[in-house]
Amino acid sequence: MLKIGKDSKLKPDEAIKKAIEFFGPKGYGLELTEEGDYYVTFTGGGGGVQVSVTPGKKGSSIDVESVEWDYQAKQFLEKIK
Repeated sequence: MLKIGKDSKLKPDEAIKKAIEFFGPKGYGLELTEEGDYYVTFTGGGGGVQVSVTPGKKGSSIDVESVEWDYQAKQFLEKIK
């Protein structure tokens, strides 16, 4: 299991949208199993990913927890600005 995070200039809703695009059906094809205002959870491939976002003054803080998707979780945060 991997837990990593990054501060971003993205607004929370933009960060969630990017997570869905990256991990969801049009990205890595994981199933979107749960979605809230500040988090989204995916399952598939024997593991899963949860992306949670904390609003900040100039963007947001993005945290990713993954099981069996560690490489992709790192890739996702590398693409976030």
